[in-house]
Amino acid sequence: MTPITVLYDTIRVEEKALVEASDRTGIKIEMVDCKNLILDIDKKNTYHTVLQRCVSYYRNLHSTAALEGMGASVINSLYTGIYAGNKLFTHMLLQAARIPTPFVTVAFSKESAIAALNRLGYPRVIKPTVGSWGRMVTKLNSREAADGIIEEREKMYPIYQVHYLEEFVKRPPRDIRAIVIGDSVAGAIYRNSSEGNWKTNTHLGGTAEVCKVTSEIEEICLKAKDAVRGQIVGVDLMESKDRGLVVHEINNTTEYRNVARVTGVDIAAKILEYAVKSGN
Repeated sequence: MTPITVLYDTIRVEEKALVEASDRTGIKIEMVDCKNLILDIDKKNTYHTVLQRCVSYYRNLHSTAALEGMGASVINSLYTGIYAGNKLFTHMLLQAARIPTPFVTVAFSKESAIAALNRLGYPRVIKPTVGSWGRMVTKLNSREAADGIIEEREKMYPIYQVHYLEEFVKRPPRDIRAIVIGDSVAGAIYRNSSEGNWKTNTHLGGTAEVCKVTSEIEEICLKAKDAVRGQIVGVDLMESKDRGLVVHEINNTTEYRNVARVTGVDIAAKILEYAVKSGN
């Protein structure tokens, strides 16, 4: 059996778990650091099935494009990498698929962003369209706060000058992270905000507990996965008080450590088993 290539640029708990799962299951993998990868893209492909695990959005996209161009099967595909890796792109696909989302306004200058906020009112959440781990995601509570934060973003790379303004959803102090592998939800957790912090990211102090995968959660997660043509994704949802479940993010190279730890589901083994089946 040809080994599954695990392409990474950072060794996280998830990548270590894949190595351990390989030892347990006997499914052979080859760990390849993308920073050391050299591809002669006009020559014969030497890769078969690739699990794309690069954290860097741009390294992820370009290595996937090259590998797919050479004939490799990459999980997730370039399409998924592009669309799930950008919050605005994801939002538009979710809307087209009629999947409930937080309301979003996008503006392309400080002046238009402030004008939009004046019309929409506060609070509002501003996010970079590309990013992870809650970095540069800020709750704007006032015009004064918005002025300062948006002014700083205007001095950054152009990607940060696209002002993605999301509704601050009225919800319990938690969200849901579900891991979708193929056509099933492998497991889900509630991520509870820590005291004094509205963000639910566990690395920011949030706590995790088991979330029962209901038929409603499974249905919306599978629709979200299909909207970005994903194979293995993390779907983040919020429990809106007036609209029910809304999807606010889809994660392409999803972190799953807490879902595995809290639920006891061997996510890493399921990922490798899926990769084997998809490569046959």
